[in-house]
Amino acid sequence: MNVIFLSIVVKWKKEKFVLKKGVKDMMKNRIFLSPPHLSGNEQKYINEAFETNWVAPLGPNIDAFEKEIANYVGANEAVAVSSGTAAIHLALCLLDVKKGDTVFCSSLTFIASANPIIYQGAEPVFIDSEPETWNMSPQALERAFQDGSHENKLPKAVIVVNLYGQSAKMDEIMSICSRYNVPIIEDAAESFGGTYKGKASGTLGLFGIYSFNGNKIITTSGGGMIISNDQEAMNKARFLATQARDPAPYYQHSNIGFNYRMSNVLAGIGRGQLEVLPKRVAERRRIFEQYYKELANLPGIYFMAELQNTQSNRWLTALTINEKEAGVTAGEVLVALTKENIEARPVWKPLHLQPIFDGLRYYPHEKNESVSDRLFQQGLCLPSGSNMAFNDQMRVIKCIKESINSHMCKRELQA
Repeated sequence: MNVIFLSIVVKWKKEKFVLKKGVKDMMKNRIFLSPPHLSGNEQKYINEAFETNWVAPLGPNIDAFEKEIANYVGANEAVAVSSGTAAIHLALCLLDVKKGDTVFCSSLTFIASANPIIYQGAEPVFIDSEPETWNMSPQALERAFQDGSHENKLPKAVIVVNLYGQSAKMDEIMSICSRYNVPIIEDAAESFGGTYKGKASGTLGLFGIYSFNGNKIITTSGGGMIISNDQEAMNKARFLATQARDPAPYYQHSNIGFNYRMSNVLAGIGRGQLEVLPKRVAERRRIFEQYYKELANLPGIYFMAELQNTQSNRWLTALTINEKEAGVTAGEVLVALTKENIEARPVWKPLHLQPIFDGLRYYPHEKNESVSDRLFQQGLCLPSGSNMAFNDQMRVIKCIKESINSHMCKRELQA
């Protein structure tokens, strides 16, 4: 009996060891889309927070991180918060967006760009992309404003998203918004470190938004920042982000506030990350250039362009695949990458196609052309982490080439 029991235990341990080894090997060989990349300096600031007992959502790291971000981008003031979503929400609060209002918003983006509009009881109106930058179409935006003007219902704000690190056509968009006297919230969650005509991405609107989520170009694990040159507005943002507590000797509240402030510990991570931001941008751009060198000459492969006089941070390398030319769909390439334990993603599903926003108004680039729909159908985001090894990137490239070749061969045989 003991011998049988012992043999079962040994067999179970062996199988458990093999299982663990298999999981380990799989994790070791996994190529992630955009993993965190620590500099090594973060620990110094984290230790300072622990040694001084500043582990709450206030402290020296927060104060320093805000000043360092503001100085880096050339803004008067910055307020560190718990997420990029929180930053957008605060911006809408500062603009007094409320029930019955409308806000124009890029459609080709993550839902976090639009959810805060709903938090305020307002209604998003979605604006299509244009083909050059994949960002908000000035052409569609103009039509939306014309309709809003005729209906005597202009939006309270316009949320412009800088997709995958590339700035939108801000001159054109700012000109339109200025004509109608409507403020811009520049959602630069994905474009921190990029520039538009010599200005830091995120600094061209009344408010700018950054995200430090775990997959962003620099991270605080989770967190965000709202920036502006309006000092009074930023003071109010801090007030609202700390539960809107009145200046009284007891807890008194005359406004609805939020628990949105960043932890002093996480701000320490951000300070260590900010020190290497230029290096991270250079590394992401180098990764893009290698993809472009290896894949741009293939039929049907088109990379997201870089607008003249701008510098994208190339947070993610994004491309489209034209099935007629390439002989393969973006979805088929995605399946091939997934089978090789490589994480890739489709381009964002446009918000006007999301079930939660069904029936809301949408302005396509042209009346018979929705650019964001096409980008969603044909688009693919490739692994772009700044710590991705050259051999891993070549593995991604090899998989894409093999997928295209195999599908083309199949179609030739079928023909």
